[in-house]
Amino acid sequence: MCDSISPVVDRLLHALTLEEKVSLLAGRNMWETAAIDRIGIQSLRMTDGPAGARGTKWNYGSPTTFVPCGISLAATWDPAIVEKVGTVLGDETRRKGCRVLLAPTMNLSRSPLGGRNFEGYGEDPFLVGTMSQAMIRGIQSKDVGACMKHFILNDTETRRFNVDQKIDDRTLREVYAKPFAMALKADPWTAMVSYPLINGVHADENPAILPQLLRKELQFDRLVMSDWGGCNSTVDSLIASTDLEMPGPPVRRGERLLKAIRDGQIHEVQHVNPSVLRVLQLMEKAKLLPLLAEPDGHSTTQQ
Repeated sequence: MCDSISPVVDRLLHALTLEEKVSLLAGRNMWETAAIDRIGIQSLRMTDGPAGARGTKWNYGSPTTFVPCGISLAATWDPAIVEKVGTVLGDETRRKGCRVLLAPTMNLSRSPLGGRNFEGYGEDPFLVGTMSQAMIRGIQSKDVGACMKHFILNDTETRRFNVDQKIDDRTLREVYAKPFAMALKADPWTAMVSYPLINGVHADENPAILPQLLRKELQFDRLVMSDWGGCNSTVDSLIASTDLEMPGPPVRRGERLLKAIRDGQIHEVQHVNPSVLRVLQLMEKAKLLPLLAEPDGHSTTQQ
């Protein structure tokens, strides 16, 4: 799943200053990415969620259709119904001025005490993968992006930021990665990395999780964002290919990332540019890039 690099994206990548590149690798607020007005790159707005498009407010936002929760949808055993619900969510995402819906939740229900069991599709990897495919297709039929989440082992809310999930390679791949492998057939625009440590290392900076499992084995080469507040380092998370820190303003990135680059801890060409490229490719899908990107900064913006 490797998107080709368009002439517009290629020119923009080379037109950006280092400071502008770094600004694209973290949100500017709770829901939006940074904009680069100088060359016509607009900000991208995202929104929760699996049971209705929230919009940009936590409380008292605009009305939305409150669809059945994920576990109820999965109980239908009917992917066509789930895909139709996805079209409703896609329409409402667009109506609220957003370009990416942070759904579906694809983690397995491994305990009745799981705080987000309602949001996912159950305990069976095949069922979760089947319903996730359908949901992604429905959402993206409305020309907005879906975000498969949370990669991976995000199955408990108790101590979710620092619980250490111990797992062997076979179980990780045959059980927990199965839904994500299936969901890739629906061509999701983005993915979100999970909160917990996995075998002692946080998922967003774990070389066995993003670079090896998601990027190399599952061949997912699109944007990966942190969960909200789940970017755990300045250097290691970017090296592991967590492309976007959310939310903003940046905590781990911004000036800290600029300093790490200038100190030689991380390399612009090897580590920064690939993540910036994936941000720009997502922006292009969302029609937030200039139609014409000239090296001198003159551009015509997409509508």
